[in-house]
Amino acid sequence: MIDLLKGTLESRRGDAVLIDVGGVGYRVAMTPRGIGELPPVGGPVAIHTHLYVREDQMSLYGFDTAEERDLFRVLLGASGVGPKLALAILATLPPGPLQHAVLAEDAGALTEVPGVGKKTAQRLILDLSSRLELPDAELAPSTPIAEVREALEGLGYQGAEVREALSGLEEGTVEALLKAALQRLGGA
Repeated sequence: MIDLLKGTLESRRGDAVLIDVGGVGYRVAMTPRGIGELPPVGGPVAIHTHLYVREDQMSLYGFDTAEERDLFRVLLGASGVGPKLALAILATLPPGPLQHAVLAEDAGALTEVPGVGKKTAQRLILDLSSRLELPDAELAPSTPIAEVREALEGLGYQGAEVREALSGLEEGTVEALLKAALQRLGGA
């Protein structure tokens, strides 16, 4: 298995990069965030990788950290999750927020991933909660963003409206975040 590539960044191509390792070019699919964190073309890189092998394809997926790669592998073990969906999940929800979403059973956060609906999100939460190393659920409270998302959905707002209202909101009390989200929704 290819777990790490160290070499020179040759090019960026949409959702992948080309890494020259000793004269051999490896195409590595990555999240947009991961590609953005790489040095300029021509610079040295070290990328943690996962080699995905099926009878009709061999693909390399790259990550900034071993933790992110390991989480990708956990996602691949979930029912109905292939490498493209696993990469899309990590592009939308980095490791910390993904673990919080699973811990808080926040299906709304997972529905922000393109191609993941409410039922799929709920199935992922059930599947991932047993696979991820998470702190005790009773010790970790639901996140304020999850509570605000749930409140907005309870008021009848749809997924796209909720995502737009919550974009950029990160910290604060539930009341302050809810007020800010409602002001955004009222101004639209």
